[in-house]
Amino acid sequence: MKRSFILLLSTLISSAALAQESDRARVVIETDSGNITLELYDETPLHRDNFLKLAKEGFYDGTTFHRVIENFMIQGGDPNTKEGKEGVPGNGGPGYTIPAEFNPAFVHQKGALCAARKGDNVNPEQESSGSQFYIVQGRTFNDEQLTNFQNQVNNAIRNRITRSFFMAEENLDYLQRVKKAQKESNQDDIMAVMEEVDPIIEARMAEKAFTYTEEQLETYKTIGGTPHLDMQYTVFGQVIEGMEVIDMIASVEKEGERPTSPMRMTVRVLD
Repeated sequence: MKRSFILLLSTLISSAALAQESDRARVVIETDSGNITLELYDETPLHRDNFLKLAKEGFYDGTTFHRVIENFMIQGGDPNTKEGKEGVPGNGGPGYTIPAEFNPAFVHQKGALCAARKGDNVNPEQESSGSQFYIVQGRTFNDEQLTNFQNQVNNAIRNRITRSFFMAEENLDYLQRVKKAQKESNQDDIMAVMEEVDPIIEARMAEKAFTYTEEQLETYKTIGGTPHLDMQYTVFGQVIEGMEVIDMIASVEKEGERPTSPMRMTVRVLD
C-alpha cells in the first residue's frame, strides 16, 4: 500500500511539474461545463501540428462532443455537428487522414487526448481521422486485467507485423504460396510456410513488443483509463487542467451515446 501511494504521488508530482515547466503546445477546449486545458506531445508531430492548425482556423468552434460513453471517453471534432450542417455526426472530417503515430510512452490513461479513426476492416493502416478526437475518462483496472490487455496489445502488434510482411513486395512468393494452399485447402502447406515465416515475425516482434512501465500500471490501477485501446489509436496529448469537466460531460443525459443537449465547444491555442 505504501509503495503504491508513493508511485501515485510521484505520478501526480510529475504531471504537475510538466504542467508548470513544459514548453509543449497547449490548447483549451471551452464548453458550457467548463474548460479543458490540454498539452500536445512533440513526439507525435503530425497529430500535434494538425490539431493546432485546425484550432487556429476555428475548425472546431461550434462542433460538439457527439459521442459520449461514461467510464470510457468523450468524442468530438466532427464538422457535421455544427448548427445547420448536414451529414451524419461521426462521419465528418476535413477530407484527409493522418498516419498513425503510436508511441509506447503514451497510453490511454484518464485525460489522454487521442485520435479517432475508422475500423481496421476499412482502415488496415490504422490512420487517424483528420479532425475527430476523443478524451479518455475510463476506469481503474487490476493487475490481472492489465496483464491481459498487454497480451492483447502484443497480439495486435504481431498481427500488424504479419500483415505487413505478407504485403511487402519482396515477400509476395510467401503470400502466393499461402493463397494457393488456402484454395486447395492444404493445411500442411500453410503450416510449412508459417514455419519459414515465424522466425522472421518473432525477430521483428522482439524489437516492437509492448510492455507497460511500472508507472503506467500504477496509473491504470489508481487513476484509470482505457488500456484496451493502447497502441491501436494514436495518443497525442494529455489533459493538464479540467479533468472534472470530462466527468461532467461523460455523465450528461444521453440517447444511446449522443447527449440529448448539444455539448458545443470552442478550441483556442494558448500562447
